[in-house]
Amino acid sequence: MLRVAAAVFGLILWGAGSSAFAADAAPLKTDQGDFTAKDFRFTSGETLQELRQHYTTLGKPVRDAKGHVTNAVLIIHGTGGDGNQFLRPQFAGVLFAPGGLLDPAKYFIVLPDGIGHGKSSKPSDGLHARFPHYDYDDMVEAQYRLLTQGLKIDHLRLILGTSMGCMQGFVWGEAYPDFMDALMPLACLPIQIAGRNRLWRQMIMDGIKSDPAWMGGDYKEEPREALTIASDMLTVAGSAPLPMQKRLATRDDADAYLDKIHQQDLKELDANDLLYQVAASRNYDPSAKLGTIKAPVMWVNSGDDFINPPELGIAERMVKNIPNAKFILIPASEQTHGHGTHTWADIWKDHLEELLKESEPK
Repeated sequence: MLRVAAAVFGLILWGAGSSAFAADAAPLKTDQGDFTAKDFRFTSGETLQELRQHYTTLGKPVRDAKGHVTNAVLIIHGTGGDGNQFLRPQFAGVLFAPGGLLDPAKYFIVLPDGIGHGKSSKPSDGLHARFPHYDYDDMVEAQYRLLTQGLKIDHLRLILGTSMGCMQGFVWGEAYPDFMDALMPLACLPIQIAGRNRLWRQMIMDGIKSDPAWMGGDYKEEPREALTIASDMLTVAGSAPLPMQKRLATRDDADAYLDKIHQQDLKELDANDLLYQVAASRNYDPSAKLGTIKAPVMWVNSGDDFINPPELGIAERMVKNIPNAKFILIPASEQTHGHGTHTWADIWKDHLEELLKESEPK
């Protein structure tokens, strides 16, 4: 997912609420925390004396006789999102419910806010365009430090990632191949960002940097023209044609919807944060080392994904390079949500169940 605003990747598109469950369900018990990584060095060579990694957890860690956590699950959000997005009904109400596949009574679930996102360190904290230029390798390294140094976890039962988190799942599998029992990447491709996917991202970045109101990142008020362009591009990239055509059945419906999106996004988006978030994909390319991934992989994309269109045939080719991987393409339908299908767990939960059974530690 590229963000959590209602219009963009199907998280709360069409009116789903922001609470973890329906009104008559007991709320989830969560804990919040911050881990500080000292003298964090980025792949760009820049450093930050204190890098804050915010996180949300559900459940309790179970440790074996040697003190190793045996039930930890890492779930990684997409560009512009944060860990709390996974507490919405279409995800939490399916997976975190009592008896669900990731029931917190059984698993210790870690939901980090990536660098530049949520309550973790980000440009809008004060450094603006002087904030270090992070990439996916940096974000994975920060997650690794959070787990190993902050939460004292040296192994994961599962890594599940959506969109950017999907891409970071492949980075995790290559950088720390023995760290997890299973990988479930949702809605991405393990190749460099190129073609149309690169174009629309570059359009957002160019729009921000070319707006005179941006002022090199030291703006006093948000550059509205740039953020309007960004909102438009994000809406298109996250669109799902079938449900949109059904719900926005007239010109007036569509126009009113776009106006609502602009109003919401101009309240929520920060230009520097968004610029950095989109730019973080600039050097992503795990394709050459896919053969080093050891964990079983259940990789799921959807047929109506604008960002990862199935007609490219890339996934079917690349999955052959991963030793123990399955690729699932969910056909487009009125039940799918474009790129945001990754967060509607009812659609793909059977594949998660299969992965958990296949990867059960002996």
